[in-house]
Amino acid sequence: MSQLELLAKALEYVEQHITEDIHTDDIARSCYCSRSSLEKIFRYVNHISVREYIIRRRMTLAGRILVDNPSLSVLDVAVMFGYSSNEAFTRVFRRVWNKLPSEHRNTRAPDLYPRLAAPMETGEYNMKFDVSELYDLFKSRNDCWFVCTDIVGLISINEISRDAGDLAILESLSRLERVAGPSDLVFRIGSDEFVILTDSPSEDNARSLLDQIFELNGQPINYNGQDIPLSLYGCIVKPDGPFKRYDDLFSGLIEAIMTTAKAPKFGNAHD
Repeated sequence: MSQLELLAKALEYVEQHITEDIHTDDIARSCYCSRSSLEKIFRYVNHISVREYIIRRRMTLAGRILVDNPSLSVLDVAVMFGYSSNEAFTRVFRRVWNKLPSEHRNTRAPDLYPRLAAPMETGEYNMKFDVSELYDLFKSRNDCWFVCTDIVGLISINEISRDAGDLAILESLSRLERVAGPSDLVFRIGSDEFVILTDSPSEDNARSLLDQIFELNGQPINYNGQDIPLSLYGCIVKPDGPFKRYDDLFSGLIEAIMTTAKAPKFGNAHD
């Protein structure tokens, strides 16, 4: 089994058994490989352990259920994911989301950790989240604009602490969510790449959203009493005609963000 096939099989196993008591050894056995081999390739590609990925996926799905199902108690949701008490579930949820489940369910929070996609057949090992479940919505809004952003200097923030980097990711998603309109959709497509899919064909509307995001640049996150300035750069993108596959759209959005990163100043938009 190739490394590409191994990762694809491991990711699929996680999704199929996400509410069960699964361990890295279980996934390795399903992939007919050793635990050490699975951990090595998983960390190399995704910069995270298998166990931590499982936890983040669970808490992301739990967060969605809390928002979408207000009639369910926190304990109801906890039990869905194998936790026998509010306390144990809340402790893990707060570590991932930096807030209590009761606080989270009153927000319109996007998925923090969507399902990871297997590396592309070209061998490119860039972290990519699979949000292809939104593909029908993308196609229905093919005349609307995407607002694409990326964190400035996430590597240096991660050098302070990976936890500080996680806070930067949470705050970045929060900033997009705060400026997005009620029908706009916020989602994460890469390690520090985030997108607003607008519900409008108006370029001015998209530029206004991007400007509002830029106005928040420099505002700090606080990690262990240390203020760390956080800024985003970005652009607006409108696909040139209908796209046939999600991968085509993903590549176009990533390319637009990377082009912006190389620009003389941040914030160059689609021209």
